[in-house]
Amino acid sequence: MRRPRGSPVIVNILRFSFKDGTTEEDKAAVLAAMRRTASVESAAFGVVGQDIGPDDGYTHTYCAAVPDLAALERYLHDPVHLEGDYTILPHIQRITAVRFSDDMDPGLGAEVGRAAAAKAAKYPEWVRQLESIPEARFG
Repeated sequence: MRRPRGSPVIVNILRFSFKDGTTEEDKAAVLAAMRRTASVESAAFGVVGQDIGPDDGYTHTYCAAVPDLAALERYLHDPVHLEGDYTILPHIQRITAVRFSDDMDPGLGAEVGRAAAAKAAKYPEWVRQLESIPEARFG
């Protein structure tokens, strides 16, 4: 799905670094899983690669954008995304998330939060894997 010109978008950015000892093969598998997730049908666009921001310990970045809340719901529950997380999360040492949108609806943040909470309620193993990341900040 590509973003129609002029339509709003919800963007999720993850800055992360790998655990010490993660092999180059495992890093490649994680990045490949992220690229698959960032290119699912519900994503308007995605980027995965090196973090070129401030030198603060993050080495890589994931960015995915969806055009609306309905697409966000599909994105969160897409089998490619769910499967990818189980490949990705065990290798992450440090992660932080930033979300933003050009949709100025004041209730949008709460709706995004509800969608994430619904995913957490449905997939408790996913939550356990997130909680096992040594240094994580999601909000």
